[in-house]
Amino acid sequence: MLYSLQALRAFAAWVVVCHHFMQIFFDFHATGPIGRLFSHRGAVGVDIFFVISGMVIYLSTRDKAVAPGQFLLNRVLRIVPAYWFYTLLMALLLLAASRWMPHQVFEWQHLLLSLLFIPAENPGGYGLYPTLNVGWTLNFEMFFYLLFGLAFLVRQRHHLVLVSAALLLVSEVLGRLGVLSRFYNNDIIYEFLLGIGLGVLYRRGMIREGLWLPLAVLAAAGFALYHLDASMRLLHWGLPSALVVFAFVALEPWFRGNRVLKALGDCSYSVYLIHVLVLYGGWFASRRLGLDPYLAFAFCVPLIGLMSWLSYHWLERGLYRRLQAWFAARPGQRQALALSRVKY
Repeated sequence: MLYSLQALRAFAAWVVVCHHFMQIFFDFHATGPIGRLFSHRGAVGVDIFFVISGMVIYLSTRDKAVAPGQFLLNRVLRIVPAYWFYTLLMALLLLAASRWMPHQVFEWQHLLLSLLFIPAENPGGYGLYPTLNVGWTLNFEMFFYLLFGLAFLVRQRHHLVLVSAALLLVSEVLGRLGVLSRFYNNDIIYEFLLGIGLGVLYRRGMIREGLWLPLAVLAAAGFALYHLDASMRLLHWGLPSALVVFAFVALEPWFRGNRVLKALGDCSYSVYLIHVLVLYGGWFASRRLGLDPYLAFAFCVPLIGLMSWLSYHWLERGLYRRLQAWFAARPGQRQALALSRVKY
């Protein structure tokens, strides 16, 4: 386990929280420099997530005999239950209160497509977003897992070539031609490859631990992220995000063994899924009670933290273990669950 990646996962999740706070409470119309920073650059947390995901998936499966079904089953057990749970909670919220929520509309067909990770136009008319809007990133994640799992059908030395070719085919050919949803014609999908590339460098010992050089890399990446918008997302945000991940891994000695950072990283997936629901609750409270938005956010932050901790222990880890035990008890499934758990 790389504690540096755990810390970075937590950081990326909370940057996204701040980004969506500015969206829900201010519709991205920020006045101060920090507010503008989170409004215009907070979405980069997603890019960091994608790079981390590519790196972790590569490192956790390299040099292991893994069947495609084995890999995909573990990914489904890890990702799907919590996502379905919070998607259904969001659906209930929309059914009860969508008339008070800007741009939010509920449709049963759209909910079903969301649960199946099929990109579809949101009934609110603002793009290809699922019922739980943050789930758009999971549509990319699950598609990447599918392609990565299929790569196990060939010899391991060909995995990276096959995954890269598949992503190019999907995004640049099938997405552009309309064979698959235009959702996949997005260069953000290549950020998984940046993560895989970092995984290759790490395995070969080419990411050297240190202090001053990683800090310099972090400073350069931060400068780029601050001054570049997402008009060319892979170049402007993807590459700097990869440099951030590179620098954090090189700073591993300063993170290693920190249980607080590990716990924060463990909870980051639940933070990502829960925070929009809590922020909408805070927005309702601020409107009804006349609270200052930042005061409402101050209440939302510990609530998100507590709920995500409970969600990780009771829903994510607890349900994962129960499902794992259930599948392991079925004939012929013990080997299918031999792959160790990989965190989002």
